[in-house]
Amino acid sequence: MKKLITLSIALLAFTFSNAQETSKKSKKVTAKTSKVTAPALPKVEGAGMVFVNETIDYGTVAHNADGKREFVLTNNGNKPLIITNAVGSCGCTVPTFPKDPILPGAKAVIGVKYATDRVGAFTKTVTVTSNAAGIPSKVLTIKGTVLGDDAPKS
Repeated sequence: MKKLITLSIALLAFTFSNAQETSKKSKKVTAKTSKVTAPALPKVEGAGMVFVNETIDYGTVAHNADGKREFVLTNNGNKPLIITNAVGSCGCTVPTFPKDPILPGAKAVIGVKYATDRVGAFTKTVTVTSNAAGIPSKVLTIKGTVLGDDAPKS
């Protein structure tokens, strides 16, 4: 009878021990798989141009406020991206762009300055021309509303 009790206790101890190990392993796996990673950009043959956002909403801004904003892009190709031009849809929208080639995988910025001395709603575009494969030009949009000096401020 003692042998049976001893064997039962040993078997029970082994079962609990094994269950704890399995529990620890599943917790480790859960911790590893719950990690959030950013989606990979699709790779293209040649130069590529992918923007984080293609529209910037200024929202409501004060008259003569800072009108500078930035569009961030990544070269998702396997060759250098060369931006040859960036043009605003009117004189009130002035873009700036990098003159040097953007290497594969590198990020760059297209700056835009809107003239906030003009009161009212606006929607303007910036056309970016490059050597990107399949999409040699990209149209970016800025929009918002500039309050007048007599408008209530919140």
